[in-house]
Amino acid sequence: MSSVSSVSGKVVVTGATGFLGRPLVAALTARGDAVTVLSRDAARARAALGEGVEAVTADLETPGAWSAALAGARAIVHLAGESVAGARWSARQKQRIRDSRVEATRTLVEELGKLPAAERPRALISTSGTDYYPFAIDKAGFDDDEVTEADAPAETFLGRVCRDWEREAFAAQGHGLRVAVLRVGIVLGRGGGALDRMTTPFKLFAGGRIGNGRQWVSWIHRDDVVAAYVAAVDDERYTGPINAVAASVRNADLARAIGAALHRPAWLPVPRFAVRAAAGELAEYLLEGRRVVPARLRELGFSWRHTDLEAAVRDCLA
Repeated sequence: MSSVSSVSGKVVVTGATGFLGRPLVAALTARGDAVTVLSRDAARARAALGEGVEAVTADLETPGAWSAALAGARAIVHLAGESVAGARWSARQKQRIRDSRVEATRTLVEELGKLPAAERPRALISTSGTDYYPFAIDKAGFDDDEVTEADAPAETFLGRVCRDWEREAFAAQGHGLRVAVLRVGIVLGRGGGALDRMTTPFKLFAGGRIGNGRQWVSWIHRDDVVAAYVAAVDDERYTGPINAVAASVRNADLARAIGAALHRPAWLPVPRFAVRAAAGELAEYLLEGRRVVPARLRELGFSWRHTDLEAAVRDCLA
């Protein structure tokens, strides 16, 4: 029996108007899936995604009539979550970041459990991040050890958020769903995301590495992370945690690739104190890193379109 299910049917997507959601919805509809999106603003989602997409108003942190939209789907792709870098981290903002992931996923799974077994989706493809893992620091400054899905979670704020987020997603296994959780790295793509923020100083001829530039950055092109989500919808072998990255590079190498793509110098480092002053607690995640590798995707035979950093950055900034 094939481990790949039929590539047509109903797929429910949360976070559909975001940086990953929009191209994912486009990929699913292009191949014939009927996509239903859950959004706080259904009219806005419908306008952004096209009339061919069904949009349902939903506050995922609160049970409601939206849960009826889950019935009969072959899979749910759960992308929703407050932007980690959207605002400076106050206690209130950190609570939003956590609740939009942990509490929303708990509610989603509880609503799935209320559906008759015959109407439940077969799979939940949820999201996490490479911030699940501890920073790779040793006495020499940075550690070259590769990090795989078998490594333990970090005791950082985002490490705990990712751990709790994943725990709520895996609870869906108790309702008979196949669950895969993609631990997504830095996503490189056109028109938004982390790369859009990174390029601003380079365009002003003030770009360069962050801190000493030796921290690892685990990256993936948006085309490839979308393909990984689609594969996880279709392929029953996609279960458990999966590192959605292409490779890990030093921050200085990423800075050089951005400078080369923009024909700008990459000579002006951003001092650690300046990063801390500008980003507050989030600075820790910019100044430290870990060398995450895609062990499970390799085992699954996933094929990346973009594995060369410089070529991937040029593609995004062309």
